[in-house]
Amino acid sequence: MSQRHARRKADHIRINLEEDVSFPHLTTGLEHYRLMHQALPEVDLDQVQTDTELWGKRLRAPLLISSMTGGTAEAERINLHLAEAAEAAGVAMGLGSQRVALEDPSRARTFQVRRVAPHILLFANLGAVQLNLGYSVDHCQRAVEMVEADALILHLNPLQEALQAHGDVHWAGLARKIEAVCRALPVPVVVKEVGWGISPQTARLLADAGVAAIDVAGAGGTSWARVEYHRAQDPALRRLAQEFGDWGIPTAESLVAVREALPHVPLFASGGLRTGIDVAKSIALGAAMAGMAGPFLKAANESAQAVYDEIQAVVRGLRTAMFLSGAAHLAALREPGRLVRVGAPPSP
Repeated sequence: MSQRHARRKADHIRINLEEDVSFPHLTTGLEHYRLMHQALPEVDLDQVQTDTELWGKRLRAPLLISSMTGGTAEAERINLHLAEAAEAAGVAMGLGSQRVALEDPSRARTFQVRRVAPHILLFANLGAVQLNLGYSVDHCQRAVEMVEADALILHLNPLQEALQAHGDVHWAGLARKIEAVCRALPVPVVVKEVGWGISPQTARLLADAGVAAIDVAGAGGTSWARVEYHRAQDPALRRLAQEFGDWGIPTAESLVAVREALPHVPLFASGGLRTGIDVAKSIALGAAMAGMAGPFLKAANESAQAVYDEIQAVVRGLRTAMFLSGAAHLAALREPGRLVRVGAPPSP
């Protein structure tokens, strides 16, 4: 079982690095928003503050290296590059799904990055559906302890599972089991999609279950349907994956809808974010943190320095966008008038 999972991990890295796995037509929706330019910003660029705090951890920018990988030697190299850069830059990091390491403890090392990143806000990660397939609070606790994480991400990926030959498609009653984990685990539990967005209905279910934060992880970045299309050997599954290539809720649309439904639950924005301006828009739309994966994966395949340089480029873009918007700190980005809608609004 774990060998198959390890092969899947290796496939995912290879396909994301080598193939076009963007959505054919769907975008993040962030292009429908513009930060209002202030020709007289009344703030010095070097005084702009991008720092924030979450669950007792101070971050130099509201940036999360989103969950990507683990389980293979190549994944270990990538994770260490990501973590080393996150430590140097003062940003958060999520690990890939640790199921493979729970089933084969010899693979745990590929996720263990504290040796190069002792201070970062670090997220452990498991697929939520595993709670319907024998996993328990104990498995979640073991995942957290395995990597000395500050919080646990439970990811939701029903479409990805539906497109896999041996996918886990038993999702009924899962909200109650997520609630049990939230109540029992001593660290915060975050629930995220993997790239098709969170609806207001799902967000309310998660809030009722007691999650500490929700990552909307919307459509418009990496299409995991396209990834599974490249993995599939079965022509019927390839056809199905192609059919669902543009499925999902665009990131901006999901973020706005969930923010309106749950004004007080911390939200992370991810899914197709590429620049500091995207981060600034996401914060202005109500996110506490913005996550990116694709740009950092490509950099991590090269070196920790390349990841660090990419982080610095994103943060510089964020600071410049804040400066030009007259926002001296992150909270100021959310003030009325900073962000305006332009062009066609996201689809209802």
